[in-house]
Amino acid sequence: MNDKALGGGLLVWILLGLVVYLYLKFFSPWPVLTVKVTAFTAVAALMSIVAWIGYSMATKPPLGPLEDLLSDIEDI
Repeated sequence: MNDKALGGGLLVWILLGLVVYLYLKFFSPWPVLTVKVTAFTAVAALMSIVAWIGYSMATKPPLGPLEDLLSDIEDI
């Protein structure tokens, strides 16, 4: 799949999502529920990213001895 097709598909999905959100927010009988779900999704996405960073940091193998790093810098 080329980049133009991927970008076009992403554009279409985002525009459809905006139309659905517009309907749910302003024309549905559940506008408060829409805001609650949106807020929860945003917080959950942010916390998931932070958790992913924490997991990556926790599972990263330790660095070698400091002397090896310093000698690599001196070689440059």
